[in-house]
Amino acid sequence: MRDYLFGTGIVGAITSGLTLMRTMRGGAPFTWRAALAMISWLITLALAIGAIVDTRNARRGHSVAADSPVAEKQHKLAAKGARRHR
Repeated sequence: MRDYLFGTGIVGAITSGLTLMRTMRGGAPFTWRAALAMISWLITLALAIGAIVDTRNARRGHSVAADSPVAEKQHKLAAKGARRHR
């Protein structure tokens, strides 16, 4: 579990979110740039969580989506296992 919680994606998303919240709390007006920064942060957080879910599913032997970063590695491992069972 700690492999997932302390991954670089989550740590980076949390750090940038904290920085964004400090900036918003500092009295800066809410502008379109601030809205874009919030949307960007939410997308980054969603991608980091998705990568964690895909990695966890791949380690448990479940299939992952083809567009996942771990899909290629899982496909190679499945092909290797199929060759061993021949």
